[in-house]
Amino acid sequence: MNKEHINPITMKHCIHFCLYMLIVFATSSCASHSPAEHSGWRQAVLSAGTTFDLVFFSPKEQMPKNTLAVYIEGDGFAWRNRRTPSHNPTPKSPVALELAMKNDDVDENTVYLARPCQYIDFKTQPACTQKYWTSHRFAPEVIQSTNAAITQLKEKYSANDIKLIGYSGGGGVAALVAAQRDDIIELITIAGNLDIEAWVQHHNISPLSGSLNPADYWKDLIDIPQTHYVGGKDKIVPPSIAQSYAAKFPNEKSPKIIIIEKANH
Repeated sequence: MNKEHINPITMKHCIHFCLYMLIVFATSSCASHSPAEHSGWRQAVLSAGTTFDLVFFSPKEQMPKNTLAVYIEGDGFAWRNRRTPSHNPTPKSPVALELAMKNDDVDENTVYLARPCQYIDFKTQPACTQKYWTSHRFAPEVIQSTNAAITQLKEKYSANDIKLIGYSGGGGVAALVAAQRDDIIELITIAGNLDIEAWVQHHNISPLSGSLNPADYWKDLIDIPQTHYVGGKDKIVPPSIAQSYAAKFPNEKSPKIIIIEKANH
């Protein structure tokens, strides 16, 4: 893995994200947060005419800016235990929302984008079956709906450029979306599941049969500046997954991986 990135992020940006990760990893395991509790942010639904409507949260007041930072949530409450999927994948501790609310870059607008079937009324979403937070969590229709939602958000905030930040499974979604777009100026993941095949092998579980693998799309991501933060103590998505993803790239184009030694998932 190449230690240098062709377009490295600034040291200030790096320090901010390292601090955010340490704060979130330290608190997310012991507290449950409802987005409704966060003052100054509002919830809305994006209907893009695709398989899924997606929920997003944003500050109530945002002026048009050139860059829109989109934070994509992880898999949420996908499993009740190792063998039993949940009935609703809405996260109990929305890590990506915590990160979005800590973004203090005055040069960009910020939104938090939930995954399909999170925070949504299932009565309005007949496609929301358990496969979409298990075997099909990275299905083509999931990526299509997410991509369409981001296009709507870009238009809503009059942005020209998109920065994608994905947590856990949201990192995989962010990479797959970025591979389809030409307006992504930066891809950042936190504990991102970037190589589905390597992840399945690591945990010795059944393949995600209906899902795309971000690592297979490295050629479409090769010119996008990327930084991937991983926890040194993460047993769910260990550093080896990001390293396996980065190994797909030529050495001189290898994405930057930053390991936060004391962080878990």
